[in-house]
This record gives sequence, structure tokens and C-alpha cells, in this order.
Amino acid sequence: MNTLLEHPPLTYEEERGKPMPSLNHSIVQVRLILEFSQRTELIFSELSLEISFGKTRVPDLSIFKNRTVDFRHDEVSVTDPPETVVEIFSPRQTSDDVMSNLDEYFAFGIRTVWVVSPPLRHVTIFAADGTEARFTEGIATDPVTGLTADLNKVFRPIGNS
Repeated sequence: MNTLLEHPPLTYEEERGKPMPSLNHSIVQVRLILEFSQRTELIFSELSLEISFGKTRVPDLSIFKNRTVDFRHDEVSVTDPPETVVEIFSPRQTSDDVMSNLDEYFAFGIRTVWVVSPPLRHVTIFAADGTEARFTEGIATDPVTGLTADLNKVFRPIGNS
């Protein structure tokens, strides 16, 4: 019996454990990469992090302070924690979906988590020590890592809207 026919392929949501991204999610993600790339080249999009044995999370962005990249030997899932991860809300995603990952990220060794809401044009930076910083315009500055992003550029409208 063919087991491939018994089990349909996983959906995007099932495979990654989060909803499918949207147009606004996509442009905010690209713009954050452009902002962060002015300060570091160690930005990874949709990187699987093995946060505990057999448990994987896939944040929208992962920013490492130091990391070796070997193009001859790829990694499907990494086991060393980035300094910062970014989670960008998708239209069908609830705050509980995103917030439930924070404790897991911090236990893994991640120092800060940026939670970004495109419709509210809002960024909250959560630190492992329990502190939070909120930004709606200007330069968002991570109080722990010093990473910055100009929110006026990140949330700049395109076209007629």
C-alpha cells in the first residue's frame, strides 16, 4: 500500500506551525531585512530553529551576532540560538499564537523577540528579562542588542493607499 496516498502533503500552516503570510506581512518582512542589513549581514528568513529536542519553530526572521555559513554543507534546522527573532503577524494569526512562543524562544537562549503588527504599524520588543519596549514610529531600538529599524520606512505606504 502506498503511504504517500494515505497522507496528503502538509499545508504551509501544518509544516511551519503558523498561518500563511500575506502581502503586508511580506513587504514588512522585506523592509525589516533591508533595515537590519545596514547593521548586520547575519539575517535569516524562515529559518527552522530546533528549540528543544524534536521541537522546531520558524520565526519570520532570525538575527545572529556570530554564525558561520558554509554553502557546501547546508543545515535544515539549526540548534544554536540567534540573538533576536522577529515574528510578524499574519491576518489569521492571533496574539496567543505568537505570544505562546516567547517563553520557548527565551528558554532556547534568544535574547529578544520583535513582535510586529502591520495593520497597527506597531513593534513591541520583548526581552528575556521580562522588559518590553513599544514603538509606533521613528527608530525602533532594541534595548538589549542595539539593533534598530526605521519604522517610518518599514511601514511607508505604497501606491494609492
